Amino acid sequence: MSDRPDWQREGRDWPNREASRFPVESGLRWHLQVMGEGPVILLVHGTGAATHSWRRLAPLLAERFQVLAPDLPGHGFTQAPPAPATLSLPGMAAALGGLLRQLGKAPALVVGHSAGAAILARMCLDGLIDPRGLISVNGALLPLNGLPGHFFSPAAKLLAATPFLPHLFAWRASAPDAVERLVRSTGSTLDPEGIALYRRLISCPGHVGATLSMMANWQLEPLERALPALRPPLFLVVGDNDWTVPPAEAQRVRGRLPTAQIISLPRLGHLAHEERPEEVADLITQLAVSVGVLT
Repeated sequence: MSDRPDWQREGRDWPNREASRFPVESGLRWHLQVMGEGPVILLVHGTGAATHSWRRLAPLLAERFQVLAPDLPGHGFTQAPPAPATLSLPGMAAALGGLLRQLGKAPALVVGHSAGAAILARMCLDGLIDPRGLISVNGALLPLNGLPGHFFSPAAKLLAATPFLPHLFAWRASAPDAVERLVRSTGSTLDPEGIALYRRLISCPGHVGATLSMMANWQLEPLERALPALRPPLFLVVGDNDWTVPPAEAQRVRGRLPTAQIISLPRLGHLAHEERPEEVADLITQLAVSVGVLT
């Protein structure tokens, strides 16, 4: 069992492999997929995922945009940072901002799934990007309500500090229905290819370890306080069958930022962009027109 996903093994037939690049910024070797021409759109995946989550959406968007889709630090085929603080929300935002500076890219539109939406909001607030719109797909932008939210970070810190747990999680992923049950728990239904790609990642302890470290270092309270100062229009795309980030969370976000627009996707779960990429691509294109990125 490999500790980190290996490009020649786990990446041997990675989706959109021909679009993959491996830039180095501040000593961190990134996996980045670049495709298409046009206004730059940045896609940022969520916790525990990688570029495979955009495998069908990115090529559709590449018909109108230049798509940039990185693996976050420690995720997929991007190197894990030596300092755990890089896996915090400000750390992730700063690292991704550094990559964009090195590439000389200024995204006109940004799309974040789950925790990826929080990273993009932090980047906007910190002046690292200035897009014309931020599209949050089932975004995890606020601390969870109630007991689970209160204990989420402490529990993750404990798990991340236990050296053998990433190996245990990775070993458990090899059980026939383990990944299927994990995906079903999000309210989404994926095809066999999607299930197999998640299994491939979760079977690598290094990927699991970075996911746990990210969870352990994740604090959304400062973002919640700063959210009213967000400048770009915020579009909250919500799968009404999302069991990971309940749809009601979008109303809480709009309570902090009344200008946010909520768009519901019927019968879709947390991985809505993987379930119906054509529908999500059409929606993103419409929103790009509405903010003047496309005509």
